[in-house]
Amino acid sequence: MRTETRPIGNVLVVRLSGELDLNTAPEFRAAVEEELDARPDINAIFLVLSDVTFIDSSGLGVILGRYKRLRAHGGRLIAVAPSPQVRKVFDLSGLASIIPVRETEDEGWALASGV
Repeated sequence: MRTETRPIGNVLVVRLSGELDLNTAPEFRAAVEEELDARPDINAIFLVLSDVTFIDSSGLGVILGRYKRLRAHGGRLIAVAPSPQVRKVFDLSGLASIIPVRETEDEGWALASGV
């Protein structure tokens, strides 16, 4: 798995590729936590999932953990452009009812900006 992070204003854009599972979830957690600790002004995560090929319960758990961290301070996490496999897992697990999921990055940015 590859995790790319880039702050844009008070939004942390996180692009994932590959598998988010028991073996790679700690890498994702560490990368995001490092950014959040370094930038206390971050109040949203824009999580791009278009290149994620597989996700398991560990992956879902680490995403939910970052959601809870932001939510505790009035922030939000938006999942965008999930691959069909990831979208199915989000729907079946119920995570899509907790975390907003948008099919395109444009739709995600519209939600992030309150449009």
